[in-house]
Amino acid sequence: MRGANEADKTRLTEEEWRHIFGKLRTIKGIYIGVPSRCRRFVEAVLWVLRVGGQWRALPPERGNWNSAFKRFGRWSILGIWSQLHEWLAEEADLQEVSIDSTIARAHACAAGAAKSCADKEALGRSRGGFGCKIHAVVDALGLPVKFILTGGQAADITQAIPLMTGSNAKACLADKGYDSDVFLAWLKEHDIKAVIPPKANRKEQRDCDWWLYKERHVVECMFGKLKYFRRIAMRYEKQAINFMGMLAFAGTLLWLR
Repeated sequence: MRGANEADKTRLTEEEWRHIFGKLRTIKGIYIGVPSRCRRFVEAVLWVLRVGGQWRALPPERGNWNSAFKRFGRWSILGIWSQLHEWLAEEADLQEVSIDSTIARAHACAAGAAKSCADKEALGRSRGGFGCKIHAVVDALGLPVKFILTGGQAADITQAIPLMTGSNAKACLADKGYDSDVFLAWLKEHDIKAVIPPKANRKEQRDCDWWLYKERHVVECMFGKLKYFRRIAMRYEKQAINFMGMLAFAGTLLWLR
């Protein structure tokens, strides 16, 4: 029974496919072809995303692994996966948003991208080892709205303003790692309530809405759900654009499920 349940998680439901295919038909510049074959390709990517297996290990019934791999790469470059995620994120509940980051350890095969370097591919070394940091903002319901990738050594605060740029949120919930005068001033300028605990070494302490701060757990829960996709829990992709493709597809599935 467990095997059957696991198999179901690598398949799209009819409702999920209806939403995805409906959006794909509106995107210009991509070849969809026969709907059934397109679905087989998307489910091939889902198998890799969920199981974390190598492309070469793709089951034969999912299609040719090399064709699926190349098509996934093209869609990543064209931003198709990100468009799917952004389309669903338009329905986000922005009464309040939470921001945070998590580390995705890099597998040995993630290193060595041709004609590139670790910095360009959002890879770096931190106390946790060689890896990538996923910065995210989630809505009030804990659904991902936006992702940014950096090397594992990057401080969370460096991506705070980029994460919040363009947001119409009423409040921003974050841990004390985001307690920065520059970020607080930016939030005030954009009429966004800062729900961020002050650091202990602050010269001038400030208040924090501790009751509302309890809702920040939704971003931690989102990262937990995200890492059930093994291709996210550990990074195998050499190129950041391909890892972002996997990340955006995983975010899309969280919205649909």
